[in-house]
Parts: sequence; C-alpha cells; structure tokens
Amino acid sequence: MSARVFGCSLLQVLALALLAGCQDKQLAASVQGDPARGRIALAQHACRACHMIPGVTGSETYVGRPLEDLAERRFIAGVLPNTQANLVHWIRDPKSVDPRTAMPTLGVSERDALDMSAWLLTAKK
Repeated sequence: MSARVFGCSLLQVLALALLAGCQDKQLAASVQGDPARGRIALAQHACRACHMIPGVTGSETYVGRPLEDLAERRFIAGVLPNTQANLVHWIRDPKSVDPRTAMPTLGVSERDALDMSAWLLTAKK
C-alpha cells in the first residue's frame, strides 16, 4: 500500500470517528426539557428499582439495563433510533414499542418523560 493511499484511508477513519463523536454531542446539545427536574422524576417513578441511573439514588436490585451511557447508544430498546422523541415515547408507552418488554407502563406524563429523557441523555457517569 502506498503512503498516499494509507494517508487517505487514515483520514477517512479519523473523519468517521469524529462524526461519531459529534453525533453524541449534537444529541446532548439539542436536548429539550429540564434535566434537574428529570432526575427528580426518575426517582419519583422509582426507575432506579430496575435500572442503574447516574445521579439517582435508589435500590440496588437491577432488572433492566444500566442507563449511564444511554446518549451513546444507537438504539432504544433495540429497535428505536436513539432520539429524544423516541426516548419519550419509550418511557411513556414501552408496550407499544415491544409488547413483550418487562418495562411497565408507569403513567409518566409528557412533561416528566421529556425531563427524564433530558437527564438520561445529558447525565455523566
């Protein structure tokens, strides 16, 4: 492989890595809602009973997947592209996305779901 071809390939790999990192930053920068209020709503809805969530205290019995890296994931529930709107939809009505999910429908309001998604998409470990 010539040095020129290798250099071009290296530049392409670096560009793809930078774009992947930008996606996470763009998602966090475009998040709507109140993350601080979302943290409180996550505790009030006892989400920590099943999930490890950064910055939210609760029991240590975990049924669901840890949520500390949610902003970095490509999909929610394995099927929905990771957008804030899809996360709000999942939080409010998980059975409509996956009828066999163990996640219960908790009666979360639109505002609480928006705020909860804001916390989940911006919280750091």
